[in-house]
Amino acid sequence: MSEKKSIGQVDLLHGPIFKNLVIFMIPIFISYLFQQLYNAVDTAIVGHVLGEASLASIGACASIFEMMVGFALSLGGGFAIVISRAFGSGDEAAIKKAVAGSIVIGLMTSVAITILCIFGLGPLLKLINTPDAIFNESLRYISIIGIFVSVMFIYNLASGILRAIGNSVMPLVFLVFSSLLNIFLDYAFIAWFGMGVAGAAYATVISQGISAILCVLYIFLKVKILVPEARHFAFDKEMYLDLAGQGYAMAIMGSIVSVGSIILQSGINSLGQEIIAGHVAARKAYALFNLPFISMGIAVSTFIGQNKGANQGKRILQALRDAFIYDIIGAGFITILLFFTAPSIIKLISGSSNPVILENGAKYLRVVGPFYAVLGILVQLRMSLQGVGAKVIPIISSVIECVGKIVFNFVFIPMFGYAAVIWCEPLIWCLMTMQLYYAYRTNAYFKSIRKEN
Repeated sequence: MSEKKSIGQVDLLHGPIFKNLVIFMIPIFISYLFQQLYNAVDTAIVGHVLGEASLASIGACASIFEMMVGFALSLGGGFAIVISRAFGSGDEAAIKKAVAGSIVIGLMTSVAITILCIFGLGPLLKLINTPDAIFNESLRYISIIGIFVSVMFIYNLASGILRAIGNSVMPLVFLVFSSLLNIFLDYAFIAWFGMGVAGAAYATVISQGISAILCVLYIFLKVKILVPEARHFAFDKEMYLDLAGQGYAMAIMGSIVSVGSIILQSGINSLGQEIIAGHVAARKAYALFNLPFISMGIAVSTFIGQNKGANQGKRILQALRDAFIYDIIGAGFITILLFFTAPSIIKLISGSSNPVILENGAKYLRVVGPFYAVLGILVQLRMSLQGVGAKVIPIISSVIECVGKIVFNFVFIPMFGYAAVIWCEPLIWCLMTMQLYYAYRTNAYFKSIRKEN
């Protein structure tokens, strides 16, 4: 395979393991960080220009939007794992077949989701008790997103397949462009053209669409190895089963987690406004501090996929050991930081000086801090199993998380209040990590490379 490296492509098959993992991870981390900051600005524009009612209308369907985004990201991520293994093996025909199959399966899935959105979003909004006063705005916003869900898929697939060959820089470039364009279009459509919440939805679709076009053009012009020809679209049963199994396994996993989170939120909402406010601020901080571990997990998944394809088991084992050490040291730094600064972080995010809000939010962060080590190891284990082709195990992991949140919502939150909310996820993470570690130790591929090395 004589393909030249594209701009920002990192060699994960040769050279220092941890250094290359970190170099590959940094653009992924910045991408997620930028996306969170952009989301905050996006929300602020709607709130400041249109007011609280319009902000609430978008918030009411936020869980549905997040599920759509998560499904598209996870589906593309599953396809990328298959592509990364083909890239690691050096089989150019397999790479092109995997990309072609990803396009076919992804577009068929997008059409199916679009049809479901057209007929199902209204009843779903009623099912989650969307208030009548904001129902129509919520439906209008989420319907536009749903009808153009194929744009979201193309955007995420193009970024995902670039990461699959070790290029995490160009997806960052396209994300930054998309985010800045989205902010500009948000303000233009809402403040200048008076399009209301529909303007925010169209801004998202258009910015992702333009970025998707640019990303696809970049692949066509600069990364020929990812461009399939007509013959590569011929049905290959084994390849399609691998793509569908890996893609849908990850997509279903993300959807199950989303369902659990929605149910848990209903329990949190029953505890009162001050607790909700403190928890919302704490969760935003939690998500921010979680980015280094999620980003490393994505890097590890790509690394393992490529090196499995290249039959380099020793590099895989070393990468996992390095990632676990990274998780433990990173969690240690975050724990110390949160111990001293948690109330200030909650105050900064919430803008509140209410001692109850600050105390509840800070308590959550201080409990979660040490458990980032567990969460980091959990992410690396799950991503590593996905990287070697395990499909069912990660779904079982997600079912444990979903069932655990349901149990806490209906049993422990009524008994122990916010203390149960604080301890819910850390305890569930411990159970999930034990299940995933057992799966890792008994996985046939990992057992074989441990024997060889």
